[in-house]
Amino acid sequence: MLASFLIMFREGVEAALIVGIIASYLRQTGRIQLMKAIWLGVASATLMCLGVAILLQATRQDFPQKQQELFASVIAFVAVGVLTWMVFWMKRASRSIKGELQSQVESAIQSGDRGGLALVGMAFLAVAREGLETVVFLLATLQQSVGIQIPIGAFLGYVAAIVVGVGIYQGGIRINLKRFFKWTGAFIILVAAGLLAGGVRALHEAGVWNGLQGVVFDLSNNLPTQGLIGSLLAGFFGYNDAPTVGEVIVYLGYLIPVMLLFLAGSRTSQTPVKQSL
Repeated sequence: MLASFLIMFREGVEAALIVGIIASYLRQTGRIQLMKAIWLGVASATLMCLGVAILLQATRQDFPQKQQELFASVIAFVAVGVLTWMVFWMKRASRSIKGELQSQVESAIQSGDRGGLALVGMAFLAVAREGLETVVFLLATLQQSVGIQIPIGAFLGYVAAIVVGVGIYQGGIRINLKRFFKWTGAFIILVAAGLLAGGVRALHEAGVWNGLQGVVFDLSNNLPTQGLIGSLLAGFFGYNDAPTVGEVIVYLGYLIPVMLLFLAGSRTSQTPVKQSL
């Protein structure tokens, strides 16, 4: 539940940050009448992401068991790619995002977009990008977990992101973006490593990959995934109480270089990033 909460919260804050910058700039420049264009874009993107999630989940249910496992592995691999791209892109983009967005808003309005169609598009793309990334992650997580913890965590993360978004717009919440994206990014990389290992496991269950199936260690008697701690670790980081050689290789082969690259990039960055709206 924590993993789905944190990723939904982070994705929601990213979208809220972009929408909040646009909305705050419109308010500061006396163009409050264009705010309806922002909310139209947000609502349209939200409905589209919800529709995509329902369609993908419904489509998966019609597959035979082996095809469902193959679908789960593909979604897991896509989710890892999306999450990895997301953490590195946002770390880089957060340094200049405020100035770039304000420039785009000004250019759109001065080009004759008095009806706010460009603003609708900006808000739509901001929410749609983050929303589709979240849809892919949640689908991948749901393939590997059971129960209602994942949806509950995602819903609570969504609500928390809305609260932060409102606070950003009102000026009551200031976020140190560099620190926020550094720590949430590191956590997401851990989650992505677990998803990747789970994708390899799903490939084996689908009958596509049968190599490196020797068990590295077996903690099913000491720390089973059915137990409280084991289930929490499985939900957060994709823990498996009896991982195979292939799963361990993929897990460490992704986690170590990606985490080192991410943290090294954070240390070498010299520009302080502390956006306040």
